[in-house]
Amino acid sequence: MRVRGGAHRLRRLARCRRRAMAAGLAVTAAALLATGAGPQDAERVRGHPVADPVPERPTSETVTAPVRIADGATVRLLRPGDRVDVIAAEESATGAGTARVVARGARVSKVPTVSATESGALIVLTVPRRTATRLAGAGATSRLAVTLW
Repeated sequence: MRVRGGAHRLRRLARCRRRAMAAGLAVTAAALLATGAGPQDAERVRGHPVADPVPERPTSETVTAPVRIADGATVRLLRPGDRVDVIAAEESATGAGTARVVARGARVSKVPTVSATESGALIVLTVPRRTATRLAGAGATSRLAVTLW
């Protein structure tokens, strides 16, 4: 059995439902805007408790950074709490290199045991995040040394 015009009625019904859904969403969005609830208040709108917002970390936040120092004997002189300047010595093809200070006043956090056979030694420094980035870059391209304060 076939009903005349059935396909047309079915399409019209589907179109009306889509229009009703779109209108409902538009009314809901307008109501949320009128109450002042935005994406930042999404938890309140759903009824969930809102935790305190996470504070922005200052750019001078300190981090611990492992640094490989070229001279292991120098590292044996260090103790946790010491302040050091880290110097990067870049070697050139002519043999003459340039030196630059990468970190000033870095605090030594840890000094792992150094074996006498190693050519270099690892230390852990507490430095600002930006300085840690410079230390990592300099450690990849240069030999690092420290001077004690």
